[in-house]
Amino acid sequence: MDHSSSVPDARARLELGAIKELLLAQRRRVLTYARDHDRRARPPATEVAPRTAAPVTTYHPSGQEVLDALPMPALLLQPVTGADGEISDVLHVSQNAEAVAHLVVRLHGGSPPLASGPVSLYERFPALRASRLPELIARAHRLREPQGPATVEWMADGGAQGPVRVNDEIRVAPCGPQLLLTWERGNRLRMAAAAQHLVRTCWAEWNLGDDGIEPSRGFRQVIGLPPGSALPTLGDLASAVTNDSLPGYYQMLYDVILRKRTASSDLRLRGQNRRIVRMTAEPVRIAPGSLVWAVRAVLSDVTAERRRRETAERTALEARRQRQRVETLTEVAEALREAVLPHFQDELATYGLQAAVVYRPDAREAGVGGDWYKARRVPDGRLLIALGDARGHGLAAVTLMAKLRYALAGLTYTEQPVEQLTRWLNEAACADGDESTATAIVARYHPEGSVLRWTCAGHPRPVLIRDGRAAVLPSPEGGPGLSLGVLPGTSYTAVETPLRVDDIVLMYSDGLTERRPGDPDRDTARFLAQAQDCFHASPPPPGRLGLLHYAEQLVERLDGPHRDDDATLLALRRVDP
Repeated sequence: MDHSSSVPDARARLELGAIKELLLAQRRRVLTYARDHDRRARPPATEVAPRTAAPVTTYHPSGQEVLDALPMPALLLQPVTGADGEISDVLHVSQNAEAVAHLVVRLHGGSPPLASGPVSLYERFPALRASRLPELIARAHRLREPQGPATVEWMADGGAQGPVRVNDEIRVAPCGPQLLLTWERGNRLRMAAAAQHLVRTCWAEWNLGDDGIEPSRGFRQVIGLPPGSALPTLGDLASAVTNDSLPGYYQMLYDVILRKRTASSDLRLRGQNRRIVRMTAEPVRIAPGSLVWAVRAVLSDVTAERRRRETAERTALEARRQRQRVETLTEVAEALREAVLPHFQDELATYGLQAAVVYRPDAREAGVGGDWYKARRVPDGRLLIALGDARGHGLAAVTLMAKLRYALAGLTYTEQPVEQLTRWLNEAACADGDESTATAIVARYHPEGSVLRWTCAGHPRPVLIRDGRAAVLPSPEGGPGLSLGVLPGTSYTAVETPLRVDDIVLMYSDGLTERRPGDPDRDTARFLAQAQDCFHASPPPPGRLGLLHYAEQLVERLDGPHRDDDATLLALRRVDP
């Protein structure tokens, strides 16, 4: 997204102008205040009688007094030169109290005390010979110019606690014929710069009277400026941010300068990197209660953090959209299933059958799938019984399921045998498209002979439970037929299965038994074993509710977290009409 063009150019120009006018108006107030303050502080012009100046006593402090007056550790050194004029040794002549205190603390008392009087510096601290210090001393002696600051690292004796790594910023300057060595304790400036780099944070103070800026070392790095480039004024910073950052930047400056309170704003900087800087500013007043004469701010590079947050927000939004879409599909699919699938009562008992069905949706999809079933009376007085599995999940599968189910219901009125009904149903699936494939068991129950006549279109064959034993019904002659919707013109063969009183026929979808990866024969064997064990553990009592309880117990045994499809079990029991 191009943030620089996220608001109209005309509006951006107005906002930029408002920022610069705010800064210009405050500059005028600061200058007016300075002139008025200077005028009030200047005494009235009056004639003053000439006075005779008191004599001035000249005092020349000693070298040691000068050393002790320095607010930092300092050593006074005396170079020793040879006949060629090159330095052969460096004598430590004297030091101040800061140097003694620093070395005692830093070296854990492991270093001998600094002696008074000339002592070889390199004999007392041998590791200094391998550091940058000899180079700095030689240059200061030869050029008679101050050298440094430069980082000097060396190892010193830390006594019982082991060696100490010393890392300080050293300065060497000529002091008459001698050299003055000073250093920053703990290298605080470099540590501050390192801290700014690590946390991508800097600070700066803008003077509103002259547009001057006093930044920290990491300022240019945080806002993406090359080393040595011109430092931006507050107005320059307004020109450097994208249009959508201008309102927040103006509001922050308004709160700091006029309302005199701390405020923050996110600034998106122009450029290829689209850097995002969080700026938190506070007012700096000339005196308590007076006007603001400077803006002090901490700036942090929050680009990575903001981009991660934006990515997370986009991901969360997309997840919500997908969840809403799934919920909508689920509601529609469930409503469609509820509308088209039967709820068995005892209406089949007059034909010598009881029916019960248990359905388990695939929770990882839209909550519903393509399983379907049907059991109803047809005009010739027989019962149509079918169970199928349309390819896919969600609304698409439910839609195909509804098409096939209603197509079969209409075809049944032709009173043709089940093999012809299955063939026509296959033609309907083929005409619906390449993706409209399904499996099915299509059966017709003949109550006059208690015979179940059925065909198989790529579906698991029904299971018969007789006298407590479970067995798969034999295949049609030539084997099961192809799945529906695969090949037009496919023929199907029917099988006739006579039923005795109390026989139970189980029709099921492969989602109840199939495990990936798995073996279909092993899946079928597991189904037979569970169906038989469940029957012996709790024989289904008479009545449709007893049959339903048995079906639920069997599904409970076969179901589990490993299932990756919806599952349906249709149970039929032969009873006396």
